[in-house]
Amino acid sequence: MRRYLFFVNQPYAYSILRPLQAEIQRRGDEVAWFVAGCSAAPLREDEHRLRTLAEACAYPAVATFVPGDWVPNFLPGIKVEVFHGLARNKRGHTSEAESDHYTIRGWFDLYCTHATTDTAKFTALAAGHGHFRVAKTGWPKLDPLFLAGAPAGPRPRGNDEPPVVFYASTFSRSITSAPTMESVIARLAGSGKWRFLVTLHPKMNPEVVARYRALSGPNLRFIDSNSDLLPLLAEADVMLCDTSSIMFEFMFLNRPVVTYRSRMAGPWLLDVEHVNDVEPALAQALERPTALLEAARDLCHELHEFTDGQSSGRVLDAVNDVLAAGPAPRRKPLNLWRKLKMRNRLRKALRATAQSAA
Repeated sequence: MRRYLFFVNQPYAYSILRPLQAEIQRRGDEVAWFVAGCSAAPLREDEHRLRTLAEACAYPAVATFVPGDWVPNFLPGIKVEVFHGLARNKRGHTSEAESDHYTIRGWFDLYCTHATTDTAKFTALAAGHGHFRVAKTGWPKLDPLFLAGAPAGPRPRGNDEPPVVFYASTFSRSITSAPTMESVIARLAGSGKWRFLVTLHPKMNPEVVARYRALSGPNLRFIDSNSDLLPLLAEADVMLCDTSSIMFEFMFLNRPVVTYRSRMAGPWLLDVEHVNDVEPALAQALERPTALLEAARDLCHELHEFTDGQSSGRVLDAVNDVLAAGPAPRRKPLNLWRKLKMRNRLRKALRATAQSAA
């Protein structure tokens, strides 16, 4: 039996790692969760949680999987980056472009990429750094979508049923639409012509979250950031977003996305600059413009080539290959200052998780 460790410090990690857990267990192996930085409440009773750092360090895992951008170097096994989103950063560049969104900090032994473009970029970085490997595997989070047979095309809707809009927003002050969209969404939901599913980034300003939560009613359902959002996407006819990578997940349903001042605008989005244009854009999206949907399908293929629902298996196979191959050609950099900062970050993360349980 092989054992694996999941390092979780953001709520979005649960939905990314659970398909991987299912494949590990299907193979007869074992996995444990170590949560530091967010609530452990989403863990189920049948999921094995390691509650202390000492327990996590002693756990005999051959690999530690991370959807974030850092990991304690003293956790067991090789460190595997599976990413928290599809490879398109919030400056509007694809992963072909060198950017600090993908700075190599010396934490990881294996990067599990999603498609040709990001694989080429990370392969080039691996050749330069020499202390990690790259495998094109796909993203475990999307496995349930493809295994369930992603509904292609419009959601079945009665003639008198209002269209459903899934609204999601990122948290960064410079690009979030949440404060601006609050009055727009309140008005549209109040009109009875639209229904909304609303979720906000876990790092969103708590005051903004509270105001949106207060909008809950017959035409607006607020979804906690700890929830698994992937199954809920299929309940919507159209997405309203800004620069959150969840828009790409929604595109795999072959449904349109409207954005407000997105940093990732392109022919795959109906992007608007003014709040008065939001409702007309949503109405236009419901017409399912052919060029828009074709551009979105092309982008989906660029970002994630696999549609077989087997990405978790490929991730585990890539780990086996790295373990069989032995150490990378070069050693990781010592990064003493970065490791000291990481320890301080970990202490704060552990306190945050403890406080969430208090």
